[in-house]
Amino acid sequence: MAESHGKPAAHTEADGGHARTFPPFEKSTFASQLVSLLIAFVALYLIVSRLALPKVGGTIDARQGAIDTDLADAQKLKDQSDSALKAYEAELANSRAKAQAIGTEAREKFNAQAEAERKTLEDRLAAKLADAEKTIAATRKAAMSNVNTIASDAASAIVQQLTGVAPDAKAVASAVDATLKG
Repeated sequence: MAESHGKPAAHTEADGGHARTFPPFEKSTFASQLVSLLIAFVALYLIVSRLALPKVGGTIDARQGAIDTDLADAQKLKDQSDSALKAYEAELANSRAKAQAIGTEAREKFNAQAEAERKTLEDRLAAKLADAEKTIAATRKAAMSNVNTIASDAASAIVQQLTGVAPDAKAVASAVDATLKG
């Protein structure tokens, strides 16, 4: 290639352009790079510590305050619900006791009514039974008086049939009475 204006022409070097080292690793600029890095770090630290961290800290504090408030409200609501549950359970137990007392009272009332009705029915049945026994006794007495007459007539007829003689009515009546008495 040709040279122009006394300078060599631009071209690539044969070693692939690696004639110089990577700038951060150059020994001649290392100290100035450390100073620049230190200044940037201090500036970044000041910006973060003076501006960003207070905002983040304020946000964290506000969030923690909201969480604490929410937890306090939740505990208060839990206490209220616990007291409401205890009141409900006490009222439920009271209602159950009242219902049981009403049920017992009603059962006793119905038992007393049933007992009175049973007593009345037993009295009526006892009266009917006494009347029936009187009727049976009267019927038996009438039947027994008829049995004596029938037995006396039958015995007289049998004796007359067997002997051919009519028996004495008083003797037949006393024999029938003795037989019936046992």
